[in-house]
Amino acid sequence: MEKRKKQWAKRPPAVTAVAWAIVILFGIRLYQVIESLIGSGILKNGISGPLFSGLGLTLLGNAVMISTSYLVLSLAGIVVLIAFLRLHRWSWVVLMAWTAVSLTITLVGYFYRQPESQPNYLVMASNTIIAIALNQAEVQRIFGIRMDDGQNLQ
Repeated sequence: MEKRKKQWAKRPPAVTAVAWAIVILFGIRLYQVIESLIGSGILKNGISGPLFSGLGLTLLGNAVMISTSYLVLSLAGIVVLIAFLRLHRWSWVVLMAWTAVSLTITLVGYFYRQPESQPNYLVMASNTIIAIALNQAEVQRIFGIRMDDGQNLQ
């Protein structure tokens, strides 16, 4: 119990900011799951048609695939969040890679979007907060990513 109290006491505020940004992204992904299911009528009518047409997906199959991918991303985000709050080094690496990929996808979508589609500014802002917070020296030190002179990584 004493070890856990010390762990919470030495956690930098940037770790808390990242945790809140992940919670916001989790909420956005869950909303996208539900929105896709409502838009395709699956929640109201169930799966009422084929998911595949030949080797491709039907519109219904595409909606199911999108919802499933957002649900998997949400669940993975929760696992990473728990590991991040427990200060596991691998969670910092996963979050940094995840943030880089997500920022790249949202920025490409922003510059090459269709005129009628709106960019997701909340996702871009959350990813920016996460990237800035993860690159702070105190956060990198606590996760063992950066070390001071004379310090050994274990």
